[in-house]
Amino acid sequence: MNKSRRWDVPAQPAPRRSGTRSVCASLVTVAMLLIAGAVLLQSQQAARTNDPALPRPLARQYQSGEKIAYTISCINQVRAKTTEYEARAEGSVQKDAGGVFVEQLSWTDLEINADQLRLSDASRAFHEPLSLAPDAKLSIPPLNNVQPDLIGPIADLLTFYADVKIAMNQKTLLHPGDHAYVKYGAPNSWADGKRVIAGEDSIDFDVTLQSIDQANGYATLVIRHVPPAQPQIKLPAAWMTERVADAANNWVQVEKTPDGKYIAGVGEETFDVQIQVALATGRILSALMENPVRVEERACTDAALTACGSPERYTIHREITLRGDQPPPQTASK
Repeated sequence: MNKSRRWDVPAQPAPRRSGTRSVCASLVTVAMLLIAGAVLLQSQQAARTNDPALPRPLARQYQSGEKIAYTISCINQVRAKTTEYEARAEGSVQKDAGGVFVEQLSWTDLEINADQLRLSDASRAFHEPLSLAPDAKLSIPPLNNVQPDLIGPIADLLTFYADVKIAMNQKTLLHPGDHAYVKYGAPNSWADGKRVIAGEDSIDFDVTLQSIDQANGYATLVIRHVPPAQPQIKLPAAWMTERVADAANNWVQVEKTPDGKYIAGVGEETFDVQIQVALATGRILSALMENPVRVEERACTDAALTACGSPERYTIHREITLRGDQPPPQTASK
């Protein structure tokens, strides 16, 4: 990964690399979205107490019919295996039944490991409603009819919007360097009871208004998803209490294999997110997310996870890049 990338300029899309066909999305992403949804509700309630006369550099100014388009890409690295996707969404701003501005986005293109995928009719008909309006609430839309390969881009785009909405609802973010810490910490589960026997994480949000570039018209936000001082996940085995990295373990997953054995992992999950937002409109211009999970994993033969092999440590690393694009020009109606 390019660790020399500056975080005070809009992020550029990462170069694509070929690999075996696989999905870059992970259960970790969906679990994070569950956290974001709950924290957004808490942040929205706090935002109602803000002084409306207070000058705010971060606010979304919508116009009905405004065109929106994004390209989002992901590189996922686990040990020696690299998978990736690139997808495009576009749409326009409309008002919902309650009169709230909403960006109705449709997905038009999807590549997995540089292979173009044909989107199904159901995937093309799917609309992802996103909004940074003060009264709007973000949520995970029904994904029953969407191709599995498209769930990663849908979830990752929602993650960026959730982070910006959290930042916009913090009344202390007025000047460069201003900072807010949003406590959450409650466990979020992605276990399905069949393949994934246990799956939880626990995070807080550390939000900073890093800079305001008046000359170029954008602000830079840094949102870190960090382990709470006391993560509230349930650890099913004693060996999981030992820290894998610097902070307390805030991620755990136990999978049951087809032969009746168990793959158990525990570790530290963090997200480092940089987002550039237009000062005039509050529109997301570009974003970069680094999502490492430092894992200790053991293969076990019993459900209690006491008869296990030697521990193996590795890092799951996801890098997601978002770029605001110019939507295609509208053709004149006949």
